[in-house]
Amino acid sequence: MIQVENLTKKFGNLTAVEDLTLQVNEGEVFGLLGPNGAGKTTTVRMLCCLISKTAGKVKINNYSLENKADRINIRKIVGLLPENVGLYEDMTAYKNLDFYGKMYDVPSAQRQERIKSLLEQMDLWQKKDVLVATFSKGMKQKLALARALIHDPLILFLDEPTASLDPEATKMVRDTLLELKKEKRTIFLNTHMLDEADRVCDKIGILKTRLITMGTPDELHHSILKKKTLVEVDNVTENILESIRNLGFNNFTIEKNQITIDVVNPKKDNPKIVQAITDAEGLVESINEIVPSLEDIYLKEIKSDKKIKGEEK
Repeated sequence: MIQVENLTKKFGNLTAVEDLTLQVNEGEVFGLLGPNGAGKTTTVRMLCCLISKTAGKVKINNYSLENKADRINIRKIVGLLPENVGLYEDMTAYKNLDFYGKMYDVPSAQRQERIKSLLEQMDLWQKKDVLVATFSKGMKQKLALARALIHDPLILFLDEPTASLDPEATKMVRDTLLELKKEKRTIFLNTHMLDEADRVCDKIGILKTRLITMGTPDELHHSILKKKTLVEVDNVTENILESIRNLGFNNFTIEKNQITIDVVNPKKDNPKIVQAITDAEGLVESINEIVPSLEDIYLKEIKSDKKIKGEEK
């Protein structure tokens, strides 16, 4: 659905996006994570044909960014929710959607049906005749999302859809994204909200001008940071620690009656650890695998990238 190869964008001497290569399949929710200034918005603007690229190749639904006629077709099949929603605040919710529906040449009867359906989906139908200027941030964001869907696009691009929203509005937008995911929409999501990406995305890339890493949330959880096992015992003794060392596990930390151990394969290693502790006359009260959070992974990858570039002293 989206194929990107060595995509690069330069503004004078500044490289905003460097050699970006990725693929988003049909019906997949892809999340692009990165700090402010990482190139996420620039990437989306290139993919939506709003700005030109400096180098690289892009195909969206087999349309090529290199071809002028194809760029027109790409604009027809994508929907965009920009970081700044840009609604007409002196118009009602209904008229905003009607205006954009006309711009996309959605036939009148179909347009009216789509507007009603989308406003109901966003829980805004009762506000259809209310001026957008009176809407809260969350309501405006949902209306802008409805606008992006008015022409029933094949691909939806969302640029920081929950940025600057309060917790209630964030939940409203996130719930809508989960509903769209159920519809098997192809969604390209820019965000720095790690919890949002972890809940919604099928695949995640971490960008800081260039792509640092990419994979499914599960792959990222289990491949980047070392796996750890947390064992709680009745009493930590030197015999227990020596027994664990004899298994080859030399990297561990101790806090009160808890031992956190670096392991390779928790399913295979944990029973050996329990047996070793038992043989050392220890009592295992609980044992759990520690799965690193997406935040842990994100911070590690960003920090590693800074060290590679020599940005840290």
